[in-house]
Amino acid sequence: MNSSAQLRTPVRIGRGIAEAAVERARLTVVPRRRTRATRMPFVVLVSLVLLGGVIGLLLFNTSMQQASFAATALEQQANTLTAREQTLQMELEVLRDPQRVAEHAQNLGMVPAANPVFLRLSDGKVIGERVAATPANRLRVRPLPPAKPAVLTPAPIVHEVVADPGRASDENRGSHGRNDANASGRR
Repeated sequence: MNSSAQLRTPVRIGRGIAEAAVERARLTVVPRRRTRATRMPFVVLVSLVLLGGVIGLLLFNTSMQQASFAATALEQQANTLTAREQTLQMELEVLRDPQRVAEHAQNLGMVPAANPVFLRLSDGKVIGERVAATPANRLRVRPLPPAKPAVLTPAPIVHEVVADPGRASDENRGSHGRNDANASGRR
């Protein structure tokens, strides 16, 4: 019995464990719990992302407009400076005009050299004749105005009117008489 009892005991114990495992393994219906996942953090995250995107776009648009205004202002300034440079260049060309410089020099009493004189360096001899520059022998700075063509200045045409003294008095009397008759007829 001992040997059979010993055999029976582990089998019983094994059966009890197996039955307990089967009991535990049976599926049972568990009552459903009503729990909602909180959506609040997701909604806040999406709202913050959208708000950040809108604010970022507004800031980007504002900075682009400011850059556009700055570029426009700089272009206007460049145009103004270009026009000023052209004006100054034209004034400089007027001031550098050789005729203007010569007139200004003559107004200051300067006269151009009429006859140049050369100095030979080998022996120090003066070649040429010295002529004193005076206002009488100064050169014309401005050329004379061109003469008008004959087409533009025709000879005057003269018409002589010869009056016949006898005829003029008769015509005057007749015209006065007619005027008097016309004047009386109108009344």
